[in-house]
Amino acid sequence: MKFLQYDLGHRQRGEIVEITLTSGANVRLMDSSNFSAYKNGRRHRYTGGLAKRSPVRLQIPNSGHWHVAVDMQGLRGSTRASVRVVPGALPDIRETPLSEVPSLVREPAPRAPEENGKVYDVFISHASEDKDEIVRPLANALIARELDVWYDELTLRIGDSLRQKIDQGLASSRVGLVVLSKSFISKGWTNYELDGIVTRAVSSEQILLPIWHGLTKQEVVDYSPSLADKVARSTATHTTDEIAGEIADLLESHN
Repeated sequence: MKFLQYDLGHRQRGEIVEITLTSGANVRLMDSSNFSAYKNGRRHRYTGGLAKRSPVRLQIPNSGHWHVAVDMQGLRGSTRASVRVVPGALPDIRETPLSEVPSLVREPAPRAPEENGKVYDVFISHASEDKDEIVRPLANALIARELDVWYDELTLRIGDSLRQKIDQGLASSRVGLVVLSKSFISKGWTNYELDGIVTRAVSSEQILLPIWHGLTKQEVVDYSPSLADKVARSTATHTTDEIAGEIADLLESHN
C-alpha cells in the first residue's frame, strides 16, 4: 500500500496538526506503535479518517512521538499533502474544588521527642524573592483564619535541595503549598523534579498545591505541561484571601 508519511517527532498533548490536501484522502494521526502496525498491514488505532475537505485539523491526544499517514485506500486518483503543527489552545489552570483532591491533606509524620513536635496546618515553599509580594500576604491571610503557618524556614535559595525542603515541610504540616514564579523557575529545578514532588510517584496522588504567581498560561505550559495539568491556583485569577479561604475550608472538612 502506498502512502505519504510525515514524522512529527515528539509533540505535546493539545497541539494541532494541520494537513492540507489537493484532493480527498484518508488521513491518520498515529503514535509510533500504531504507525508501525499500520505500515505492516496490522490492526491499528488512529485519529482522523476520510477527509473530504482541506485543510484537516487533528489534535494531538497525548504527549509522545507522532506520525501522519495519508493514503488513497478505497479511493480513486492521487493527492499531494503538506503538514504543519500549530499551537493548540492553552489549557486553563485547573479550578477543580480542593475538596475533590483529598490527598492534599495529610497527617504529619511522627517526630522524635527531641525535635520540635509542633504540627502546622500549612507550609509554604517559595523562592526568597517572592516573600514580600505574595508569600507574606498569603501567610497573613491564612493566620487570620486561625491556621498555623510555617514558611520562613522553607525559603528556597540557589543551592538548596528542593526535595529536602519540601519533605521537611510535609513532615510537619497538614497541607503543602509551593509558590511557582519566574524567580522559582530561575533557581534551576527541573519540571521533572518538581512534578515528581507535587505528585506522589507510587499512587499518582497530588500532595502539593501549586500557586502560580506572575506567570502566563504559556509560561506555565512551557515550563511543565504536566504541572499545568495539576490542580492549582493562580494569583492572576484568585486573591490571596480567596486562596486562604479555600485552604481553610479544606482543612475544616478534614477535622
